Amino acid sequence: MSSASLDLTKVLQDAIAEAEELVANAPFIRTEQDRLEGYDYLAGRIRMAMQMAFDHDLDRPLFINPTHQFSRQALDNPDAIYFNAYVKEGVEYVVRGRRGTSADLSFQVMGGSYSADSAASSLMAFDDRELDIAADGSFEFRYVAEPGAKTLIVREVFNDWDTEERGLLTIERVDTLGRPARPLERNRLAKRYEVAARSLVGSIQAWFAFPHFFQYQEPANRPTAPQSTPGGLSSQRSSIGHYDLAEDQALVITVPECSDCAYQAIQIGSDWYASTDYETHQTSLTKAQAVTDPDGMMRFVISETPPGGTPIANWLETTGHRTGALMLRWQRLERDLGPADGPVAEVMPLADVPTRLPHFTPLTAEEYAARITARQRSVARRMLS
Repeated sequence: MSSASLDLTKVLQDAIAEAEELVANAPFIRTEQDRLEGYDYLAGRIRMAMQMAFDHDLDRPLFINPTHQFSRQALDNPDAIYFNAYVKEGVEYVVRGRRGTSADLSFQVMGGSYSADSAASSLMAFDDRELDIAADGSFEFRYVAEPGAKTLIVREVFNDWDTEERGLLTIERVDTLGRPARPLERNRLAKRYEVAARSLVGSIQAWFAFPHFFQYQEPANRPTAPQSTPGGLSSQRSSIGHYDLAEDQALVITVPECSDCAYQAIQIGSDWYASTDYETHQTSLTKAQAVTDPDGMMRFVISETPPGGTPIANWLETTGHRTGALMLRWQRLERDLGPADGPVAEVMPLADVPTRLPHFTPLTAEEYAARITARQRSVARRMLS
């Protein structure tokens, strides 16, 4: 074996070293736990970069699941399964599937990619209400990639983790069916390592910068009124923000339960602009998982330790993060939302929460453990990796 054959991975080795420098010296690291989370985040970024560079072929497209509990990015939604397929301008594709029972199934075509100084453009976005779905849930549509199209993204979003089931989804390129894959070539492999290297460093830089365009333009502990999600779907609205709390403080978010959408949820994330552990901690809640008070309001308590020393149904755990991202989402809307539909936030001493919430109902340790057990089972059943 010649030494030349060992040069293919050099560009990726250099990119991993550069990415490690970015992560190890992130400006928001305060504790050793923060740094360890950074290295776990780095592992997910390496995994995604390799997957997106090597698990696809423009001649033989397929849907890739790049974002999940082991590969977190872009304040990933704990309630969503993400699928990406690369497309080529002017080429016709056939997308087939069987609709599951998730709250929302949406499609979006993106141009370009996110970077530290720009966002990808949304060229087309729709949900399955625009498809002709047969009685058995099957559907099919054809799509010719328009100028600038790079990626077809599909989101399957679950409101009730316990009962809603995944569907099936495939994509085909019409003009290359029946042809064998091209044999491996050194130049093509070298390009893929280069793509992985650029993707690795670029994605870390992009998601370090992205929240400063949006989340951190707002004061801490003051989420926005519902608005169109940057780069998002036409039937989706979101409220964005970030929290900054002392250990003895809580942020109480009050928001009306929306009956005019199939999906409504809240989540908190880390300064890595990624979801935190939503499997063994309660760091997100949908309207199906949350408790709505008799006045139609959902009141969420964000804090490090449970209010009153005992968990409540709508407690969101900060899991050691004194600061972090905050997002509320509404999807598959039947009407637009206004400020009155959005959240009202109040910071208060953690000790005051039991007396200041109008309907404070503690859970037993066994009841809260049952909620976490249900989350673990649902993630195991639903998520892909």
